[in-house]
Amino acid sequence: MNPIDEVDDLLRQAGAQWRAEQPSAPEPDLDRITNGTKSAGNGPRRWVPALAAASVAAIAAVTLTVLPDTGRQPVQQSAPQVGPASLPPAGPTPQAVESVANGNQQTGSNDDLLVRNGDKVHLSGDIIAAPNTAPIFCPSHPIPMIGYLPGSAPKPSCPPGLGVTLKGVDVSRLADLKTIDGVREGRAALTGIWNDKTIDVQQQSAPEPDRDFVTPPLQCLPPQGGWKAKPANLEAPAVTKFLDSHRGQAFGPVTYSVDGPGTTKVVVAFIGVAHGDRAAFRKAFEQVYTGNLCVGPARLSQSDADRISKDVGGLMDRADLGITTSYTQMDGASENVRLLVYTDAVKAALSPIGLGDLRVEPEIRPVH
Repeated sequence: MNPIDEVDDLLRQAGAQWRAEQPSAPEPDLDRITNGTKSAGNGPRRWVPALAAASVAAIAAVTLTVLPDTGRQPVQQSAPQVGPASLPPAGPTPQAVESVANGNQQTGSNDDLLVRNGDKVHLSGDIIAAPNTAPIFCPSHPIPMIGYLPGSAPKPSCPPGLGVTLKGVDVSRLADLKTIDGVREGRAALTGIWNDKTIDVQQQSAPEPDRDFVTPPLQCLPPQGGWKAKPANLEAPAVTKFLDSHRGQAFGPVTYSVDGPGTTKVVVAFIGVAHGDRAAFRKAFEQVYTGNLCVGPARLSQSDADRISKDVGGLMDRADLGITTSYTQMDGASENVRLLVYTDAVKAALSPIGLGDLRVEPEIRPVH
């Protein structure tokens, strides 16, 4: 089975869990990001997280390439902030940078995001208003990628368990308002009082930009003289075998393109080490890997991430929890869980998985 087939199979399984058929995530071009020997397809494969634009979480049998952090701030979301960590040298000159993997990040109980009856809450997104029915808020969720001819699109709807009843919303003021088969749909930002999946709207305004995925910055500073263009043999059998044998210790690889958008001449492979000695891991890995390398701390190993992703995925069929997406942070810092609203019931369901390894990202947030 080739890598693309494996990714398609995994995405189809994830789609079944989310109550909607899920399309395949876009594939990185391995010919452009690796210059070393490619495996024949029947050897061990490295599993790393791949983020799709539709907020889809999956584990893909490819190496993900990301661009370095450009400083653009995502909306309603920020990268985890932690204290300094000493890293193995990236090149001839030892250097250290702040790590985004371990320490004071937004994991744990996430109690500052809990919503209870009577709390003032805020949201921004899609509003659906069907005839003779109270309007509802419907959070972002995976949907089938289907093209429709003009006039043939189905009327707007929301998956079971995700809709939140709205009282006092002015549908005529919604942005991007459209009507299909009598059902109106638009967008707005709303503030109101939460009570048993109903919001009494107090304020209504223009919708805010969609939240973006956070791309963690590369943990290592360039070595003296900068990163060099060199072969990255991540698909070599010796490399994939080494990484597969260290799934319980390390996370990755994730490759960063450091020579600008749309270029892959200079790439750096990031490996996060969650357990054991990082310097010893780096020394052993460099016996088989020939490219630029950044080894830093991670909260989760690949085995940790796989286990947690599976456990969270098992909760997605529970309509009362409203969990829509789960994906592993690209530096192995946490399992990020996107959901409708973070309630005591959701917290209780996630607690056995380990709240310290989770970062919840609710669509409806309390106003403090």
